[in-house]
Amino acid sequence: MAENNTFNFDLDAPATPTLTLDPVEEAAPAEEKKPEPAPAPEEVKLTAEEKAMVDAFAQKIDITNSQQVLQYGSACQKKIGDFSEAALAKVSTKDLGEVGNMITDLIGELKSFDANEEQQKGILGFFKKKGDQIDNLKTKYNKAETNVENIQSMLEGHQVQLLKDIAVMDKMYDANLTYFKELTMYIMAGKKKLEQVRNGELAELVQKAKTSGLPEDVQAAKDLESKCQRFEKKLHDLELTRTISIQTAPQIRLVQGNNTMMVEKIQSTIVNTVPLWKSQMVLALGVAHSSDAVKAHREVTDMTNELLKKNADTLKMATVETAKETERGIVDIETLQHTNQTLISTLDEVMEIQQEGRRRRSEAETELRKMENELKSKLLEVVDK
Repeated sequence: MAENNTFNFDLDAPATPTLTLDPVEEAAPAEEKKPEPAPAPEEVKLTAEEKAMVDAFAQKIDITNSQQVLQYGSACQKKIGDFSEAALAKVSTKDLGEVGNMITDLIGELKSFDANEEQQKGILGFFKKKGDQIDNLKTKYNKAETNVENIQSMLEGHQVQLLKDIAVMDKMYDANLTYFKELTMYIMAGKKKLEQVRNGELAELVQKAKTSGLPEDVQAAKDLESKCQRFEKKLHDLELTRTISIQTAPQIRLVQGNNTMMVEKIQSTIVNTVPLWKSQMVLALGVAHSSDAVKAHREVTDMTNELLKKNADTLKMATVETAKETERGIVDIETLQHTNQTLISTLDEVMEIQQEGRRRRSEAETELRKMENELKSKLLEVVDK
């Protein structure tokens, strides 16, 4: 959280400038340096009341009063000096890098969340890992959400402080305008009085010295001229201080602009980036669930189709075989043909065997009769002898 700076000036200073010849305890010493070009006091627009105040105040100025000349405008100088130091301190100590780093860390935290994870292929790997993947996704989301909320809380704190600083800067700017006009009125009154003295009393003393030639008259003219030069030098110091006030105004607006840009960036991060990220995370979880369901359905469908194909092929084979067996006769025609041919061949062989038997029996009978005849002949021969 940004620290509050303690400013040595009154933010509740009067809206209208005030002029005084009263001395202050500590007069801010004017720094001897060449100022940047600044608008002449005559170019500053004053109201009729303020112009009357300048005229009246000019009549109260006593250039011959060394103490009054020394303290002339010192009250306003001190306010301008304290004011400028506070503004510069605000510029130099304002560290917007921390807020920028926090926003960068927030963006890095959001980018580190990756809802896409490689999943195992196949239905078994899918059903085995899908539960763990969803749990891991939720765990990563919860961790990222915690970090984001912590950063968001710190950013909101910085935003509140920056808004307070912007309001303080508005008061500083208004106060600076008042001090600037007040200092301008001191310069205008002083120049008016200086012109009156030089054109009036000093001119008379110079003329008197020229006329009388007395040393005391010459010395009186020199003394008054010296006092006029001292007062003119004092007015120059006031103009330097006035330049500081001129330079302070853009510094205030610069700090305000930086704070405003950071507030807008923080606001955009809080109301746009973070809610959008949360919405995207919800969508990522939903898509993960939907993707898992789709993949599961695809795996089941593929398996069902595969089973249907296999069952269809098996059914086809069984049906065809059944049909073939149903249409087939008890005895195949080929078997009947083979049996018939075998039977015919058998009968042919039997007939051949029978014919061969008859032929052989006929031959045997012939041979037997021949043998019988031969035997009879032989026996007869034996008997005859």
